[in-house]
Amino acid sequence: MKKLALSLFAIFTYIACQAQHFDLIPLGIYGGEQEDNLSAYLVGIPSDTTFLSLDAGTINTGIRKAIQLKSLNGSVETVLRNQIKGYFISHGHLDHLSGLIINSPADSKKNIFAIAPVLQILQNHYFITDTWINFGDQGQKPILGKYHYTTLQEGITTSVQNTPLSLTAYELSHVNPYKSSAALVQHDNHYLLYLGDTGADRVEKSNQLDKLWRSIAPLIKQKQLNSILIEVSFPNSQPENLLFGHLTPNLLLEELQNLKEKTGLKNLEGLTIVVTHRKPTGNNPKIIKNELLKNNPLKVNYIFPEQGKKINLN
Repeated sequence: MKKLALSLFAIFTYIACQAQHFDLIPLGIYGGEQEDNLSAYLVGIPSDTTFLSLDAGTINTGIRKAIQLKSLNGSVETVLRNQIKGYFISHGHLDHLSGLIINSPADSKKNIFAIAPVLQILQNHYFITDTWINFGDQGQKPILGKYHYTTLQEGITTSVQNTPLSLTAYELSHVNPYKSSAALVQHDNHYLLYLGDTGADRVEKSNQLDKLWRSIAPLIKQKQLNSILIEVSFPNSQPENLLFGHLTPNLLLEELQNLKEKTGLKNLEGLTIVVTHRKPTGNNPKIIKNELLKNNPLKVNYIFPEQGKKINLN
């Protein structure tokens, strides 16, 4: 009987592991103000200790918090230097890359992945003598060469060296014509989508989200893509002319409706939406959460990340 119980436990454990395709560790979750808790998410796979950092607003404090919560193992130095193998930077705003800049002296050699306009911002405005020093491998001299700039071409898949992951970039509009971007992360035949800051197409007078939804809709229909990280910065009370390239709960629903139509599905039940970049002003995070949960006709599964707390994604 004991052997049977152990066998059943092993089977259930195997099935559970098979269903879980990505580990997500939030190093920072907010979209401003709290400099120790800004947008940065480590993504990896179960039973592996290598990660790609999706944006890098907060790094050191987030690693410390994750170690305290046992989401990461090792020292802060070990995680920074040996476990984080690269950074995807969605756009050039400080709340998405300040942790990368500040921690660069203590970091090890690795890649920065971004679309060309974002890499130009790093080269021309951050990694220069007047603001820091050039830890990149291009740009103003002296060039320290710690970080290798890897230019992402929209729709073209790029391997993340020293990890089992690859990624594909898509442009977003964040106060049109300013460019932000999304990363479609892949391991085997499973995908996770991370979006940097983005406004709704209708407000931005753009079609970037529509193009992205067309690209990923087949993956959702085939159940290869089950998780999307997307920003909701403001409550519904925020006027559309004061969104500055961000989403509200109503605008997220508007965009998810568009995505649903492209999948041909009745709803998006089974799709996990990790809500990122809530502005921490006043009671905004709680209001945004309540507004999303109260109006969920598409039956998505909302997750509201906490700094340092691991999220298991299928």
